[in-house]
Amino acid sequence: MVEAMQDAGVVVTGAGGGIGAALARRFAAAGARVVVNDLDAVKAAAVAEEIGGIAVPGDASAIVVDARDALGGTVDVYCANAGLPSGGSEAAPARVWELAWDVNVMAHVRAAEELLPAWLERGSGRFVSTVSAAGLLTMIGAAPYSVTKHGAYAFAEWLSLTYRHRGLKVHAICPQGVRTDMLAGTGSAGDLVLLPTAIEPEAVADALFAGIEEDRFLILPHPEVAEYYRARAADPERWLTNMNHIQQKWEADGR
Repeated sequence: MVEAMQDAGVVVTGAGGGIGAALARRFAAAGARVVVNDLDAVKAAAVAEEIGGIAVPGDASAIVVDARDALGGTVDVYCANAGLPSGGSEAAPARVWELAWDVNVMAHVRAAEELLPAWLERGSGRFVSTVSAAGLLTMIGAAPYSVTKHGAYAFAEWLSLTYRHRGLKVHAICPQGVRTDMLAGTGSAGDLVLLPTAIEPEAVADALFAGIEEDRFLILPHPEVAEYYRARAADPERWLTNMNHIQQKWEADGR
């Protein structure tokens, strides 16, 4: 697989730090030409300089054309990694819901719309969606995040089932806690649910590359998530009751 990435054109959004930076470093180490995108131009430039990549800062929803031009006209791998850890309940402000939907779902849709014509014409392309275990399960205290990450997973799944016979490879990365600034921003809910088993961003990149080697759609850096997902599907009432117990503990601890 390393040989397959040699000189490949790769775009990683939200790559100024955390999982995105780890993905960018891993692709660059495999010989790929990497576009590093981030809203923070300074962070994007720093990672790009470190790995010999190309910084294309800006909104992840609108950089596909510029990123493709920076790679000489061809994107082979697109990592839709940028995301918002939007907390709150059904009462979160409308703007919070709108931003979560736009960044966590619609940015992926817009990127796919721009990339797919060329990929389908040539019969190859790889779309990597950084979802979250919340997209398979849920996350207490974060309705906008949980709902939109479900949407991101559903879109990646739809892309895979619709276009896999035409050469499109799709991977949905669904980690639990990862030691990043995003985890730090989840507050007491993250401390309770995510922090005890949190992994380093580099472990997520390792899991993706292992999944690419095995041609797997679902990438689980925390293998135990597969068991949680099976339990959720097999007995939804029991699973919801168990999750509610976690919710009650969080409330009892003072949220």
